[in-house]
Amino acid sequence: MNPQQSQRVTPESLRKQYESGATVDELVAASGLSYGTVLNRLHDAGTVMRTSWQTRRMRQDPQARQRLAARLRTLYEQHGTTLTELAASAGESRRAARRLLIEAGGSVRTTQQTLRMRAAARAIERQKLALSLRTRYEAGATVPDLAEECNYSIATVYRLLHQAGTRMRPKHNHGPARTPRKRS
Repeated sequence: MNPQQSQRVTPESLRKQYESGATVDELVAASGLSYGTVLNRLHDAGTVMRTSWQTRRMRQDPQARQRLAARLRTLYEQHGTTLTELAASAGESRRAARRLLIEAGGSVRTTQQTLRMRAAARAIERQKLALSLRTRYEAGATVPDLAEECNYSIATVYRLLHQAGTRMRPKHNHGPARTPRKRS
């Protein structure tokens, strides 16, 4: 680059480009100046420098970021998802997922709160299963058949039926027929 061209790249023009989202590397490529010269001119213009994550955040589509934050908040608050699981689903770090959650108006739970929330959800699912088993049992299904269909033990199916308040049928002897003993 010749000296006249370098004079045309003013600190103010670099500052405007930088503040509109350009990176220092992009300014170097566009201006033909060295990295140090671009930094010096930005500094001379009183530019407040930003980190790389601030640049990425600035360039993101704001609506997409808001939608992602809202989706993460829904997963977190309604489904009991942890920050680690949120980070995995968003392709972000835990810290970024936490930041998005807070941006969406959510508040971070303690581990104990998450455990209680998940236990309550499991209890609701278990109650639904118990009522479903009760309906099928009262329609004529046997406990061993229900256990096999649900891949639970017979004892678990009995427990679930009991929790659902099922009136049990009388037990039958399903083994080989026994001959009554004769009394002498």
